[in-house]
Amino acid sequence: MDKNKCLKARSSNYDKYPFVEIHKKPETAVDGWKNILKVLNQHIRKIKKDRVIVVIDYYPGVYEEELKQHLINPLEATDHFCTMEFFKSEEKLREMTFSDVTDDPVFGFMTRLKISDFFDKENFSIAQQKLKNAKGLILIYGYGASLLTPMNDVLVYADMPRWEIQTRFRKNEINNLGVLNKDEKASIQFKRGYFVDWRVADCHKKEFLKRWDYVLDTTDISTPKLIGGEDYRKALENTVSRPFRVVPFFDPGVWGGQWMKEVCNLDRKKENFAWCFDCVPEENSLFLKFGDLLMETPAINLVFYQSKKLLGEPVQARFGDEFPIRFDLLDTMEGGNLSLQVHPTTEYIQKAFGMHYTQDESYYLLDAKEDAEVYIGLKESVNPSEMIDKLETAQNESATFEAKKYISKWPVKQHDHILIPAGTVHCSGKNCMVLEISATPYIFTFKLWDWGRLGLDGKPRPINIERGKKVIDWERKETWINEQLINRIEKIREGDNWSEEKTGLHETEFIETRRYWFSSQIYQQTNNSVNVLNLVEGQKAIVESPVNAFEPFIVNYIETFIVPATVKEYTIRPYGESEGQKLALIKAYVKH
Repeated sequence: MDKNKCLKARSSNYDKYPFVEIHKKPETAVDGWKNILKVLNQHIRKIKKDRVIVVIDYYPGVYEEELKQHLINPLEATDHFCTMEFFKSEEKLREMTFSDVTDDPVFGFMTRLKISDFFDKENFSIAQQKLKNAKGLILIYGYGASLLTPMNDVLVYADMPRWEIQTRFRKNEINNLGVLNKDEKASIQFKRGYFVDWRVADCHKKEFLKRWDYVLDTTDISTPKLIGGEDYRKALENTVSRPFRVVPFFDPGVWGGQWMKEVCNLDRKKENFAWCFDCVPEENSLFLKFGDLLMETPAINLVFYQSKKLLGEPVQARFGDEFPIRFDLLDTMEGGNLSLQVHPTTEYIQKAFGMHYTQDESYYLLDAKEDAEVYIGLKESVNPSEMIDKLETAQNESATFEAKKYISKWPVKQHDHILIPAGTVHCSGKNCMVLEISATPYIFTFKLWDWGRLGLDGKPRPINIERGKKVIDWERKETWINEQLINRIEKIREGDNWSEEKTGLHETEFIETRRYWFSSQIYQQTNNSVNVLNLVEGQKAIVESPVNAFEPFIVNYIETFIVPATVKEYTIRPYGESEGQKLALIKAYVKH
């Protein structure tokens, strides 16, 4: 295959390490254990009390032994309190969390537990009594450490982004919250993390974020970073005053392709890249650059701390402190079909998993070979019972499922937009480069057929026909699909050198998408909703404030960026080598 035919001879200018520049570097911004200990010890010495309480609280996924070796032990406290010693037994914790973790290989239920539920009440009470009598420098550390006493003199929070936690799961390096299970399959650890650990830890984090005296970044354990809590919160406030990007991460997959290797300048030695998570704040990191110090922090903290300014009041009122829009890239160029799948309806996802909205989505075609196709919807003649029977036979007897007999296939080309409301059977075929625009719930995919292949681990990937058949909308057949979901593009308005089109999403979905073609400056308003955008055509554009409210922001081809609702207005125009050329942007926002 001639790669340039697909890649359209583009040069790579994709920025894999975007950051938010915080121009003034505060004294509390340091790196290295030596400097971190210096800052903390100076703070402690300034506290003129006989009894000083230092709390080091942390998010599940940190390297506990490294923290003990480099931070906890060198502080040379008079007395130590480790919260893990007050946890319930692993047996009791597994029993307590079973209804949320379940024995399903993929799915659980969004827990309502809190970190306090993990403590043994009697042991916790004994520790509190002992703490009352302790003197000198007292160090409390571990998960939920902030709860042991309402009064402390120094509160340090060691945070961790979820993409790094997953990397550590895959290496069998860390345990889940309260259990010794680092030797379990990474997928099982991820499930416990998704449905229990991260919900519990986020609830705790949100309660104390405004009280943190210091934030510790140990994503790169060899170069830890520390920042003062007040400076950290000011940096988050600064971030929502401007356009910004989160840090993307790339992952291989059994169906992965070769397109992103070239366009995003990725490791050519890797077999493939299937995903780029380019705007999933629940998992992505945010880089904050304080002078010469680059700190990595979970992007979800920005949503927790600045939800109204980031999302917009109407969106925040509906979704709370959750970021409802997700952008990611799916690469099947020279790869394979995605699994044939369906997403649950809102009613099903609420009852079965405790989520209050579902994964409606769409495929925007960034690029496509001449033979590119997507599977979406059902054949007019489909017999539901027969199709389910054939799927089950294929799964149970290692037979072949004749997808083309039951599922409708559609040829696609660059810049097509395919809408996929929940309940619609679908998958991208090979030789497609997709920008997936969807609602945020992102693991609730019921695989119906995986083309008879094994996962990257050499084992079959979980199939969910039993769940899938309960949510398939059997009325979504070829005629309906063609009328409702294939390129429902409507020109909204146009002017000199620009036009605006509505491209989706479907009327049942809460996300609206607009595409802009432009060769000169276009004016945009956030209209009280966070805007998520991607430059889908053209090498480079510049985003500016009409009133100089933020510094100019450069965006490159296929980079996703976020414009907070509080920005209100902004302009975009071709920039650099793209000046005078016709560019295209896709924008998503929440209808209200």
